[in-house]
Amino acid sequence: MDRRDFLKTAAILPIALNIGGGSMLSKIPLNLDKVKKEGIDKEILRAGIIAELDAINLYEQMAAMTTNENIRKILLDIAKEEKTHVGEFHALLLKEDKEQEKEMEEGKKEVKEITGK
Repeated sequence: MDRRDFLKTAAILPIALNIGGGSMLSKIPLNLDKVKKEGIDKEILRAGIIAELDAINLYEQMAAMTTNENIRKILLDIAKEEKTHVGEFHALLLKEDKEQEKEMEEGKKEVKEITGK
């Protein structure tokens, strides 16, 4: 199975957890038939970021729900590790997508202008 086939399969698999009556976690939001070959790696990196952000949300929400301090500590530690993974995917995405890198800098400038920080 090549990367394209894997992502096609992953894109249709619902990954969800029902907490408090709502569903969380994302499907990979892309139709790979419409992605040009040169864009696949960027899409893989973005899907990785989405998956890690979902994991962070999941672990932090479960940590907030538990009354067991040991479980809470472990969940928050795992969430922190997932944040490192987001950083890894993001750093690589910025190397692969120069437009993303440029727009990220523009976004930082806008935040500074609006907040003064």
